[in-house]
Amino acid sequence: MTSPSRKTLLGNAASLAAIGWIYGGDLLDALRARGAEVAAFGELPSASRPAEVLVLAAGTAAVTVWGLLRRKPEGFKGYRLPPILLVGALFVDLVFAESRVPIASADMASMSLQRFQEAAQQLATPLSVPADPRVLQSLLAELGRPPYLQHGQPVGEYTLQVREDCQGPVREAPGLRPGTLLYCVAPERKGAWVTLVGLPVEKRFGTPEVLSAGGEPRFVLVRPHEAGDDAQDGEGDAFRDGSGLGLSGVPDGGGPGAASVQP
Repeated sequence: MTSPSRKTLLGNAASLAAIGWIYGGDLLDALRARGAEVAAFGELPSASRPAEVLVLAAGTAAVTVWGLLRRKPEGFKGYRLPPILLVGALFVDLVFAESRVPIASADMASMSLQRFQEAAQQLATPLSVPADPRVLQSLLAELGRPPYLQHGQPVGEYTLQVREDCQGPVREAPGLRPGTLLYCVAPERKGAWVTLVGLPVEKRFGTPEVLSAGGEPRFVLVRPHEAGDDAQDGEGDAFRDGSGLGLSGVPDGGGPGAASVQP
């Protein structure tokens, strides 16, 4: 009897390593999402599915080791199990993935910001932007649910905080829960910066922070019609990601007045 070929052994090792990397990572994410203060997931990831694959992988590894100890030949079917498990698990994942379109939480949050900006822009006049918390609150119903988990539970709805006399978008918002829209109104209501409490693009777990990319807040602008007609033409003009403030050019955000509305 001959031992399995080097190619077979390497194929088994590669298959088991791939399973450990893919499904071990999924299991770790699922466990971390249950305990993190904020997790960038729209729904709680399943822990049972990757755990089942890892248990099966351990079984195939045990069969492979048994075959080696018993000096089973190249034709031993147990040597085929790890590659079969890898292909089968990925195929099942692909089948289930067809029923849903995976979108990152940061992208979903950005789309919610854009929808809110478009709705608020419709309420702007040639001289000012809307600033009444009660009026702006009604716009949240169209946004759906925030794409974040808090302590393993989905954040149920967006909330709104209106700040006045701002010089730029809010950069820090300690103590606010994920899904809070920060509507920061410029002096004389000449514009408003809208940011969102969630997580930076680069993070999937952590404490609530203003949605940002590369250290810069991700925000949208609401402007009076006479200054904002171009901003209504498309997302590219309204959406900002960085230091281009578009109104006063002052980089610091926030203001002394704040009106908080909870639905």
